[in-house]
Amino acid sequence: MTSIVLPEGGVRRILVCQLRQIGDVLLATPALTLLRRRFPEAEIHVLTESKCVSMLDGNPDVDVVWPLDKKRLSSFFAEVAWYREVAGQGFDIVVDFQQLPRTRWVVAFSGARVRLSFTPPWYNRWLYTHWVKPRDGYAAMSKASVLEPLGIRWDGERPRLWLRPEERATAREILASAGLAEGQRLVTLDPTHRRITRQWPALHYARLIDITAEKAPDVRFLPFWGPGEEADIRRMVAACRVGGNVLLPDRMLTLREMAACIAEADMHLGNCSAPRHIAVAVDTPTCVVLGATGTAWTFPSPEHIDVAARLACQPCNRNACDTLQCLRDLAPEHVFEVAMAHLDRFGKRRD
Repeated sequence: MTSIVLPEGGVRRILVCQLRQIGDVLLATPALTLLRRRFPEAEIHVLTESKCVSMLDGNPDVDVVWPLDKKRLSSFFAEVAWYREVAGQGFDIVVDFQQLPRTRWVVAFSGARVRLSFTPPWYNRWLYTHWVKPRDGYAAMSKASVLEPLGIRWDGERPRLWLRPEERATAREILASAGLAEGQRLVTLDPTHRRITRQWPALHYARLIDITAEKAPDVRFLPFWGPGEEADIRRMVAACRVGGNVLLPDRMLTLREMAACIAEADMHLGNCSAPRHIAVAVDTPTCVVLGATGTAWTFPSPEHIDVAARLACQPCNRNACDTLQCLRDLAPEHVFEVAMAHLDRFGKRRD
């Protein structure tokens, strides 16, 4: 690798490539903040998938978003033409956080003087001018470490999601319609996951809800669900003996509505998925149940914690497991004690 030589006239445009997933796009926002701080006059573009665009809406560190819609790129030639369009904006710096086939096309076409990524396999090294081995630790810090050849270091910057006042007002209306009353504490709940090794059993969540109804009757849970998951949520609620402390919206919320409701909550509780990162990004304390994943996804501050069985095999980062012992053996009673102690200490006061 050669040393970085920036344009004499200054850096005019920067492209950051982070196609997916929703939580990962949020985890890239500290890097955007750092780039803005280092190059305040530069125009910062982000290449991401269409489903993730709302996570960047209103972000002052982003000037242009290029939404990749795979359904609209119906042929190989249409794809290549679009990649050329994105790459042809005259970028001085391109940052590729993923090295996916689609981002590699854009990197190759860009001709940017500086093309940064994590250490690539030998056959991709021609695409990049500089690379680093990401630092171990919190995921957003690890991402930001790719910027170190530019003299940029992560210094505790957290993910950020910017909500408009009207979105916060809409969230309060949703919560009131769902039955949240004055003086009640709100915990948003994320009990689903597409990976079985990251999903605490639904019956454990139901038991946790029942214990809370008995021991912390002022707490209300607002569960979220994604496409195709509503039936799972309703089965979980049906398994509760009480269930009156669960607030069910009359429809699936959009990502921005979900974020605004989390911002109104006292705490977020759930599996290791995108909503936990949304909570960090809107300054809501979190308590996350861990299975296969490790603590690198937990923001390093006291208001964000995780709870796990702490078995010798954790974290395994696997998508399949014969026993799921780390999740099944994690008792609802234990999670309740940890979560409620955290809520009492860090939860936002609603009175």
